[in-house]
Amino acid sequence: MKKTLLPLLLAALVLASGTAGAWGFFGHRTITQVAVYELPASMQAFYYRHMTELVRQSTAPDERRNDDPTEAPKHFIDVDHFSEDNPFGKMPRQYEKAVAKFTADTLQKYGTVPWVIIETKNKLTEAFRQRDTVGIVTYSAELSHYMGDAYVPLHTTINYDGQLTDQKGLHSLWESQLPERFINDYKLFGDEAKYIKDPLAAVWTVVQESFGFVGETFDRASKIEKTMKPDVRFTFSHRYGKTTRRYSDAFADEYEKAVGGMVSYRMKMAPTMISSLWLTAWQDAGKPNLNELMHLGRPTKVEKEKLTVELAAWKANTLSQNQLLLAQQKVKKIEVADEIKPAKDMGAAPKEVKEDEPAEPAPEAEPAPAPVVDKMKVKTKSAKGTEKTKQKASDW
Repeated sequence: MKKTLLPLLLAALVLASGTAGAWGFFGHRTITQVAVYELPASMQAFYYRHMTELVRQSTAPDERRNDDPTEAPKHFIDVDHFSEDNPFGKMPRQYEKAVAKFTADTLQKYGTVPWVIIETKNKLTEAFRQRDTVGIVTYSAELSHYMGDAYVPLHTTINYDGQLTDQKGLHSLWESQLPERFINDYKLFGDEAKYIKDPLAAVWTVVQESFGFVGETFDRASKIEKTMKPDVRFTFSHRYGKTTRRYSDAFADEYEKAVGGMVSYRMKMAPTMISSLWLTAWQDAGKPNLNELMHLGRPTKVEKEKLTVELAAWKANTLSQNQLLLAQQKVKKIEVADEIKPAKDMGAAPKEVKEDEPAEPAPEAEPAPAPVVDKMKVKTKSAKGTEKTKQKASDW
């Protein structure tokens, strides 16, 4: 029986690694790990004891998307469907009011991530109240995933993959290919967790900020496309009997120079919000003693020393360089090597791949020089209309 199940489990892991989702598996797992470092001491020992499982489960929502038809809408909200000029002025923050205005079916079609975050936070609060260790780990991981999704600009627009502007593949490029390729350049050190008085308002603020970056996400890609020929811009990859097109490493390098500061900034901010939601759920549950839930006892000397090393690396921004990210510690898989060639060597372009098919994960590569990013215009839409602001790379 065990010999039969092992190949099946390995195959499932391989397939899961190609499933599409915000930040990709690498990004979600990195964000979740960093969130543990931002917790107060009263929570950190428990979360660090379970960090490996937290990181693993942080991608569970993406892994079940193909089997659960109700899962996909939980990861996004296409706010520009409801209004191109003033979506945040027309969209009610409360779910019941949004349903009354737009219907539940419409919300399911165009995404429910803000309310799913709050629902998951409430489940985590109840798990703390019940002193349910399994529930605490599960809901903490899933809360990390959904909140991380809200930090991706392309999870706030109907043009989520550039499919409406002939830029299909931009989603995977932004959230997976760039972080995996340039993680050594990204700043992961953030602020400590803080109690959030109004979680729903805080979540909507994140969504609005993400939507403010949408324009630049597409515009900066367009500028590169004007000077880079298609045969250099794209590569075709054969995987699992299918052929998919993705942006090339050459394009990724240029795009990183243009928007890398934005990607790094959103990846840096997400863990702070996640750890703050964990803290909020814990406090709302009455601050149960988490040390009592560690069945193997308080942290050992080895655990304390290991955490000290990782916290120092996190503050020095050397987690990636020191190979301390759990997302970097991949299990080697036995599989046929993929055939990847430049577009000009592949002949005619293949048929378009359906959106529900697994996305091609970005290949690993040597770190590139740190990106140089100039000022970026960010549009923020509110009840008063559209406001334009400029952010320097130092603000990211």
